[in-house]
Formats: sequence, structure tokens, C-alpha cells
Amino acid sequence: MAVMEKSDVKSAGQEAIPVKNPVTGATIGSIPVMTRDEVQAAAQRARAAQPAWEALGVKERAKLLLKWSDALIADLENAIRIIRSETGKNRMGAWEEVIVIASTVNYYHYRAPGILRPQSRRPLVIGKQKAKVYYKPHGICGFITPWNYPMLNALQDLIPALFAGNTVLHKPSEVTPLTSIYAVELMHKVGIPKDVIQIITGAGTTGAALVDVVDYVAFTGSTATGRKIAMRCAERLIPCSLELGGKDPLIVLKDANLDLAASGTVVGGLDNAGQICISTERVYVEDPVYDQYVEKLKYYVQQMNIGTGDGMFDVHMGSMTNERELLKVEDQVAEAVQKGAKLVTGGKRRPDIGPLFYEPTVLTDVNHDMKVMREETFGPVIPVMRVKDADEAIRLANDSEYGLSGAIYTHDLKRGEALATRVQSGDMHINCTQWIFGMPSLPMGGVKNSGLGRRNGPEGLLRFVKSQSLVIDNQLMDKPKLTQLDPFTMRVALLLMKLRRLLPRLLV
Repeated sequence: MAVMEKSDVKSAGQEAIPVKNPVTGATIGSIPVMTRDEVQAAAQRARAAQPAWEALGVKERAKLLLKWSDALIADLENAIRIIRSETGKNRMGAWEEVIVIASTVNYYHYRAPGILRPQSRRPLVIGKQKAKVYYKPHGICGFITPWNYPMLNALQDLIPALFAGNTVLHKPSEVTPLTSIYAVELMHKVGIPKDVIQIITGAGTTGAALVDVVDYVAFTGSTATGRKIAMRCAERLIPCSLELGGKDPLIVLKDANLDLAASGTVVGGLDNAGQICISTERVYVEDPVYDQYVEKLKYYVQQMNIGTGDGMFDVHMGSMTNERELLKVEDQVAEAVQKGAKLVTGGKRRPDIGPLFYEPTVLTDVNHDMKVMREETFGPVIPVMRVKDADEAIRLANDSEYGLSGAIYTHDLKRGEALATRVQSGDMHINCTQWIFGMPSLPMGGVKNSGLGRRNGPEGLLRFVKSQSLVIDNQLMDKPKLTQLDPFTMRVALLLMKLRRLLPRLLV
């Protein structure tokens, strides 16, 4: 089960988009640009398949998805190869994608039946009425997913939608579609019906067509595109969730273990060549430890091995994935230096390794007038700024249009937790970075221009259902009437209002 090198899934006569290996520049496949009519036809098949998929029940759906996860782990080496072939990332990064997806399936396999079980609620008239909430799938969920984590960012959202009983149309990035094609073909192989989950290939016009035919949209990508999708969903009166840009801060307090803080910054800022929505993109360090921290950061960055090798632990960073992001990195670094920033290490391409390799880069003497401190970078650059104290660090961390993730390094865990709650972001880490991605029990998402909605946890599953409330009346002591209440029911309702003040745990 594999998407092989030089694979070609375009149809005769269709416009095709080539898929390239960013390390070698070689074309490794191509995908068709599906037309609006083809997307509409896929939606019709998905809508026809959805009732049977829903009727299967969450436990049976969970069995199939767990079977797929087991098959994915059994084919781990092939999955890693495909991910790396179209992203250029190192082996560890590809391995993490597969393992996190398997963990997500495992979490929902055990939790989804309980989360989606019908709930009993307190009725108005106890003894006469029952109140229940049922959870129903939206119908067809559409996913438009990015290139930086072609398995993790696509399937971590898509999996709970399938658990919830929706059918799925998935449009992966045209830069890295082969991973999604591989994963979905493996789903079909283990018994998930082909019309339950379908791949939609193409570029922006294909994504726009998808938004017009589904009942829910989940998008991961840029804030500009996310805003357009939200506007179209509002016009159609359908729900959406958006995980958008980030400019995630990391704060180093003066009591932090500086070796752990510096090496943690390296992981947070340079993992996957910085091409992560929750990548550390701004560092604020308290003045008393600033110089010492910068020296340690420089030391650990210079220990990094960047390259194309297959080692799990000895290749720390691979290639960037596309030229557009590399050009943005170069522009931000050049502008910062021109405005007075100091280039501590890195700052140039490495064509001797591959066309899209860029050295891990550290900048100091930065400020918020520079693009590198305000605009999303999405590359291997760590800008470091000196601050007077924690209050200034929090103020600057919140001085951004984004609010996705962040981190604080400190010896005082209680104070770190208190400070973390003051940061305007969807999640925070204390003495680590990026672990939110590997914890399927925790909701993850942004505030401000970083998006709407949450993935993972009960919240990430419940966004793919709509609630239906039931009021069931047993007609106890009822008589025909022409008003909602009769004298007896009115007296009971008033009595219950008083009792609820005295016995809220039992009656509310």
C-alpha cells in the first residue's frame, strides 16, 4: 500500500499539478485539478453514503478506525518515506506525525462513545417530564489542510469527524497531497467505504468549490484564506473551524534553568525547520539572564545537524518545503538586520545540502518595529528580545494580532502557571514547547486572528455534531387545556423554583 515515486493520479485530459521532492527538486507525482462539477459529484456520493455510516454506530466506526490505525503503524516505514519525500523534513518529524495520529485514534476509540452518548438533563417539571440531548453529525464535513504536516494536520481533524458519523471530503495541499492519498487509500483497504472519505485534489479554486457543497468546513492555513472561508460559510449559514496563523511567544524568566530553556527554545523554534503553526517565533528574556541565555542558545543552535540523512536522532532539521516561505524568511531577516538587529548565527541558505535548506538563525537586538517580531515567519529563525521583567514580557507577548500557543520557562511552577493564564493564546506550555500536538485529550486552537474552534479533546469531537434536544412528557395528571399551564402545573412549577434555591444540587 504505497504512493510510489513518480506516481501519477491525474486523469487523461485534466489539468495536472506536479508534486516535487523539495530536497532533490525531482517531480515525484502529479494530481488532477478537480472541477467544480467533479467536486459536486463527490459531494453527492458522500451525502448518499452518510446515513449508512451514521447508522453503523460510533462503536463500529471506532473499530474500523482503530483497524486503520493499526495498519498505519504496521506500514510505518512506508508512511515515513512518503511524508519525507514531499516535505523534506527529517525522519523524527515524519515519525511524530504518524505516532500522534495513532494516539488520536486510540483516544477517540475509547472516549467517543461516552462523549457522543445521549445525555439526560434536568426538566422543568421533575417526575412529569424528561429532558435529553442527542448528538447528530452535520452530514458532509470538508477539510482543507496544509503542507507542513500533511498527515498530522489533516487527519487529526478528520478523524473525529468520522467518529461522529460524518462523511468527509478532504482537500490536501497541492504541495503535499501524496500523504493524504496514501492514508485514505489505506482507510479504504481496511473497510471504510470509499464514498465515506474522498480526496479532492486541486488548488484554490477546488477548495472554494468544496466550501460550497459541504455542511461543515475545517480549515488549517493562513489567516487571510481563513477569513475568506469564514465569510463564505457565513453566507451559507454553515459552521466552520479555523486554525490560522501564529506568532507564538516564549518567555524566559530569570529563575529558569538556562540550559533547558535554551535547548527548549531550539526545539520550539527550529523543529520542522520552524514550519509549525505553534513554532516559537518570539523570545522574551528577563534582563539579568539575557546575555547568558543568548550564549547558551547560540551554543545549542550551532550543535544542530541539518541534512537529508535517515538518522532518527542525529539529523535535527531537514529542508524547508517551498520557495515562497524561504523567500519570506530571507526578507524578514534582511529587514531586521537593516533596522539594527544582530545576526548571532545562521542567516543564509545551504545550497550545498539542497535548494531549500536554510541555516538555523538567531537574531538579537530585535524590537516590535521589525517584521520578524510581528508577522508570521514559518521558518528556522529565533528572534530574541531583552525585557525588564515578567510584566513587560507578558505585555509584549500579548502585543500581537495572533494568539495560538506559547511557553514560559521558570523554576517557580506556580508563578509560571499564573503568568501563563495572562497570555492571550489558545494554549501555553511551562518548561516545554509544542507538546499540545501530542496530547489528544487537550483542546487546541487560537484566539484573535489565530482562528476559531478547537481540535482534540471532547471539544474537538463535539464541533462535528449538532445537538438535538428532546422534551418527553408522560402526561401525568394532564387534562385537555387551551393554555400551556393549568393551575396544578403552575403551582408545581412555582414550588420547584423555591426548592431549587434550597436544593440546587438535586434540582438544577
